[in-house]
Amino acid sequence: MKAGLGRGFDSLIPTELFDDEFDLTAPEDKAGSELKEIPIDEIIRDEEQPRKEFTNEAIEALASSIKEHGVLQPIVVTKEEGKYKIVAGERRWRASKIAGLKKIPAIIRTLDLQNRLEISIIENAQREDLNAIELATAYAKLKAQFNLTAKEIAAKVGKSESSVFNTMRLLNFPDEIKKTIVKEKLSEGVMRPLVNADPVMVNKVLPKIIEEGWTARKVERYVSDNKKKSSASLIKKDAYHKEEDALSQKYGVVAKISGRSLTFKCKNEKELKELISKL
Repeated sequence: MKAGLGRGFDSLIPTELFDDEFDLTAPEDKAGSELKEIPIDEIIRDEEQPRKEFTNEAIEALASSIKEHGVLQPIVVTKEEGKYKIVAGERRWRASKIAGLKKIPAIIRTLDLQNRLEISIIENAQREDLNAIELATAYAKLKAQFNLTAKEIAAKVGKSESSVFNTMRLLNFPDEIKKTIVKEKLSEGVMRPLVNADPVMVNKVLPKIIEEGWTARKVERYVSDNKKKSSASLIKKDAYHKEEDALSQKYGVVAKISGRSLTFKCKNEKELKELISKL
């Protein structure tokens, strides 16, 4: 995986914790898969898995998280010769061993079911009637449970790597926003500029997007303008700090500059008289 985009893709927490509500293959998956806790020592890694190296720092950090919160997302395995071979989740398995776990939650699938599910997810991801959150969830499942990179997913669904990455980012929205995206059939392009925006701004602009049919470009301008206003406000607010400090030190009272007004705050009448005599 390429640096930069790849690192960002791996850091998307929702790819590990996607919601079954938006997973179109969940019924088929649940009907054919078994979820149970498996003894750590009955699990083996896939020697053909292309990812061979894992940084000690990342594994140790995950082990600490597992000690505190447990394994949040089951690993995926297939049964082979009395053992369970890892399909996805080797990093979680390694960290769980370091954390001292004796068992780990796992989704057990047959190799045939694993292959059929992958084909089903890819076919769903290519449907034109899929909403943005369902599509993002399909990508998330391919990453978390099928060990696919953004580049590999893009090749399988006929999209660009950046398109896959940007769609996945929608999973960072709170649940209520994701449900609104689905209900109102909002596109990934329209919502993408708001992924990292302040939640207050998102809730404020969302009705406008829905009621007035805002384009992606208009949303981008809105976000950009609000950032400029916010930055200008901070600059204006901080512009006279040095002057306020200098005046406070000179006159022995608290000086405050607000807009075009300069005020002095005195503790008592004595301070007020002393200030008047100095002015």
